[in-house]
Amino acid sequence: MAPRKKKTVNEPAKPLIDAYIAGAGNIVEQQITRTLETNYMPYAMSVILSRAIPEIDGFKPSHRKLLYTMYNMGLLNGSTIKSANIVGRTMQLNPHGDAAIYETMVRLSEGYQALLHPFVASKGSFGKAYSRDMAYAASRYTEAKLAPIAAELFADIDKDTVDFVDNYDATMKEPTLFPVTFPTVLVNANTGIAVGMASSICPFNLREVCETTIAYIKDNDINVADTLLAPDFPIGGQLIYNRSEMEKIYETGRGSFKVRGVYSYDKSQNCIDITEIPPTTTSEVIIEKVIELVKSKKIVEINDIRDETDLKGLKITIDLKRGIDPDKFMKKMFKLTPLQDSFACNFNILIAGSPRVMGVKEIISEWVAFRDECVRRRVYFKLSKARDRLHLLKGLQKILLDIDKAIKIVRETEEEREVVPNLMIGFGIDEVQAEYVAEIKLRHLNREYILKRTADIEQLENEIEDMEDILSSRNRVRKIIIKELTEVSEKYGKERKTVILSSVEDDTEAYAEEVDDSPYILFFTREGYFKKITPQSLRMSGEQKLKEGDTITQTVESSNAADLLFFTDKCQVYKSKVNDFADGKASVLGDYVASKLEYDAGESSIYMIDTKDYSGYVLFFFENGRIAKVPLNSYQTKTNRKKLINAYCEKFGIHTVMYIKEDVDILLKSTNNRMLLINTGSIPAKTTRDNAGIAVMTQKKGHRLFEVSVYEKGTLDSEHRYRTKNLPAAGSLKPATTGEQAKMDI
Repeated sequence: MAPRKKKTVNEPAKPLIDAYIAGAGNIVEQQITRTLETNYMPYAMSVILSRAIPEIDGFKPSHRKLLYTMYNMGLLNGSTIKSANIVGRTMQLNPHGDAAIYETMVRLSEGYQALLHPFVASKGSFGKAYSRDMAYAASRYTEAKLAPIAAELFADIDKDTVDFVDNYDATMKEPTLFPVTFPTVLVNANTGIAVGMASSICPFNLREVCETTIAYIKDNDINVADTLLAPDFPIGGQLIYNRSEMEKIYETGRGSFKVRGVYSYDKSQNCIDITEIPPTTTSEVIIEKVIELVKSKKIVEINDIRDETDLKGLKITIDLKRGIDPDKFMKKMFKLTPLQDSFACNFNILIAGSPRVMGVKEIISEWVAFRDECVRRRVYFKLSKARDRLHLLKGLQKILLDIDKAIKIVRETEEEREVVPNLMIGFGIDEVQAEYVAEIKLRHLNREYILKRTADIEQLENEIEDMEDILSSRNRVRKIIIKELTEVSEKYGKERKTVILSSVEDDTEAYAEEVDDSPYILFFTREGYFKKITPQSLRMSGEQKLKEGDTITQTVESSNAADLLFFTDKCQVYKSKVNDFADGKASVLGDYVASKLEYDAGESSIYMIDTKDYSGYVLFFFENGRIAKVPLNSYQTKTNRKKLINAYCEKFGIHTVMYIKEDVDILLKSTNNRMLLINTGSIPAKTTRDNAGIAVMTQKKGHRLFEVSVYEKGTLDSEHRYRTKNLPAAGSLKPATTGEQAKMDI
């Protein structure tokens, strides 16, 4: 062993790498467009083409790699095997990690219940699509195999029906598409988010898809909605059907429809059992939402809610209070919870490597063209094999003329390599035929064997003629496709799971939410804090807790069912309800309205109005002495809009906002020590919210409106001095106290 070399003190440390990359560490200026093109675009294209968007066979690459691996493992027949074994073998085609592969298998499995027609037969705990918390077991515990319907994915895949490419390390071949015998792209749901685009394809009933495809092949001008009634989800539910909206989705590939859950009422237990929910939510989300609404007192009709899901399937049980109408209560549930939800469609599919958003008819057209090519390639593959077989048999037929001569040629040939040429010369056959004859075993050189082989010649000739006719006839190819679709429909077709509510209106839109109308005292502060306190709680409370420097500007007796309008300094109004705020106490600050209602940056509240019927008027007093009078019903909307812009005129600085139910006397004070007493009846009301109003109190240069208040009769001596017949007016002088003058100077 060689002695270890000692390192001297002054010896420089050996670099970690011997060769440096040229230009490494240098900062090079580059245009952002160039960076996106060279760095980001390849990634984006990879996600679009190789991960997120399905192709015309209905599969993404991850699905295809998994299913093809299971097919190669012989899992179309026989018993299940451990999922971990399948996942490990799949990594030969999909090197993205075992977790991602197993999640793909879970979604394709029967146990997960995400697909109408699962392609993986599962054994063990595979979780549930309708539950967030029911997780699947690890791959070492579960077992799987291919479901019987998966045979339709691989029919004739070994007969050159589709192209094959190398896997990532060029050690195996994998198909670019599956030669599916029915439009799987429409039968099983598929969603994906790529870069800059997404795909969301809802599932349809297998029988309806096959019937629609057959109808399209026979007549391209069909109305798809006549045979393809509506989407069909694995978990069931009730689809609120609108013919025009559905036809729009079928035509454009975009749109949405509503799906609601299914419930039953148990009169003996006074409870509601929810057994089906929309595909866009989970049982846990629904329960959490109900609990949230109960805490905020938007739902007061129930005693308890619990998840009773078991091996029999999904079940959410709601215990009702006495006297509650279950149907009326469920309308409220459909409106306030995800128990009714919208499913957004975006039929984005890769066609020849390019993403395209297509309608149902266009998807069927592309699938028929794809299947047409698969059938033709299969027929051509069989035709080539038949021609080769016929060629060999015709050579064998010539041997029939003189078997002894063939034996004599072989026996008298001195060298083995001369056997084939001598047979070619002796019988006038080509090399392929001579090679086939030369390989026949000695025991088969009898008349019976040869006659049996040559008896197939006529049958082969008829088959070849038939296959050539198929390739030359478009109608015959289409008939084959129709026949296969019919067989698939009869063999695997199921009844619809999602019920179509075609004659039921979506009554949740018109449903008026019933809210407890209990009395409350409302408090609103200058800094924008809001509190609602019950009269009982207020009587037992002490001093109101406020932020340092804050004061209460409005105290209103109202109810829990009233609407709230918060006007801001940015000429906007935010709408809410008293019921949207939690009960408060005098000992807490309350809700900061700007945060709760999500004001724009830098926006502050200046006034609050509570109302039930939107009667009365809103008065806007501007610093230049103008007043605008707007009916409160101008702020009433049919939809639940949370924010209205142009709530008042922005041309002039706002001084005061005031709500009146009927006309009253108003006392105006100016910084020039003048006062004007007017009745709001003299100000015309205008329904345009941002109208500029009218000039009421004229202001001299450098002066502005100082104070606005509702006038109480008898508080002024000689009040007639401050009234005027004509507007605008400057008002009358009144001697100001020292304190008042100081405020006006400020």
